[in-house]
Amino acid sequence: MIKPRPWLPTPLLSILLLAVWLLLVRSTAFGQLLLGGFLAVVIPLATHRFWDAQPHVARPWKLLRFVLRVLGDILVANIEVAWLIVNPWRRLRPHFVEYPLMLEDRFTITLLANTISLTPGTVSANLRLDGRTLLIHALDVEDEEALIAHIRERYERPLKEIYEC
Repeated sequence: MIKPRPWLPTPLLSILLLAVWLLLVRSTAFGQLLLGGFLAVVIPLATHRFWDAQPHVARPWKLLRFVLRVLGDILVANIEVAWLIVNPWRRLRPHFVEYPLMLEDRFTITLLANTISLTPGTVSANLRLDGRTLLIHALDVEDEEALIAHIRERYERPLKEIYEC
């Protein structure tokens, strides 16, 4: 990971801001590069105190594997939900599940909740005030414990390995 500098607290954000600026103005003229570079340095400097600390990725290859796993699961879940929709004779079993979290960091809990919500057929509905339980709604739940074990093994454990070691 790129170390933050006092004059450039979030280098990746600065690069992204410069790229977005150049795409918005649809020009790579020297003046636009200069103005975009100025904004790419000033905006992060002015806003960095409002941002949480940047997470440290302990194992980047596991992060890549996690992203590919989530993309594959999204594809499979889309097919499963489509199958549920085109088969109206099959009774759905929607259910709210209280998921006990192993994660402690706010960032990784947010990633887990977003991952669950990105997968069709499930949505993370609420994080309890104690930060230890996530309320999940699933479209078709046959076994609550199996769903909890599936989420824990496919998403939560890899996130813990990647970010919380």
